[in-house]
This record gives sequence, C-alpha cells and structure tokens, in this order.
Amino acid sequence: MVEPILSPTFTNKLRDIFTVQTTLEMVEANGDIALEGEIVSYKTTPVAIQADQTAAMNRLTIVVNVRFVNKLEPEKDFEQKFSQFLEYQSDLPLNSVSAELITAINEMLATDIFNKAVVNW
Repeated sequence: MVEPILSPTFTNKLRDIFTVQTTLEMVEANGDIALEGEIVSYKTTPVAIQADQTAAMNRLTIVVNVRFVNKLEPEKDFEQKFSQFLEYQSDLPLNSVSAELITAINEMLATDIFNKAVVNW
C-alpha cells in the first residue's frame, strides 16, 4: 500500500519535535546531529477475529528505519527500526480513517525517536 501523505507528515512531525523541545536549529548541511531514514512498512492487518471468522478490528502498523549521527559524540550514533500501530473498526474503510491514524502514529514514532536520540542530554 502507498499513502502519499505519510512521508511528508512524518518528516514534519519529526522536525517539529526536535525544534520545539530542544534549542536545536535546522541547517541545510554540516549539522552537529543528523537523522535520516525511510518508512519500511505501512500495512493493515486484521485483529480481534470474531466467531464468524471476520475481523472486528484492523490494525494499521507503520515501521520506520532511522539512522542517527552525532558528530560531537559518535558513541551515541544508532540505527534502529521503530514501529507503532493503532487499531480501527473493520467496518470503516482505511481511507476514511487513515489521516487520523497516521497523525497519531507519527506522533508516537516521533516521540520514540526523539527519546532515543536525546535520552542522555
């Protein structure tokens, strides 16, 4: 599945959390820290199977792979996959709830990445 709003909304959320919660500033090149990565999975799966073998709920899962580089403290560099999910009623089409789910999952992912990157500050 492809979701056109996922990449830009995730990137913006990640930028926002770092600029709002720290004194860091965005620069085009030669920064002291760098984050890069890719969305490696965006999928929906059935959960909460009912007696008639249909799903009562579906789960939207997003997985991102992140590389963090700290030029001043290279021992804090990492590469890690982060995953988050939310469930939604199976009688709702994904396209009717995807924007809301993506916003919430992006928030959770950005928080996880932020916490991992700045845990020792």
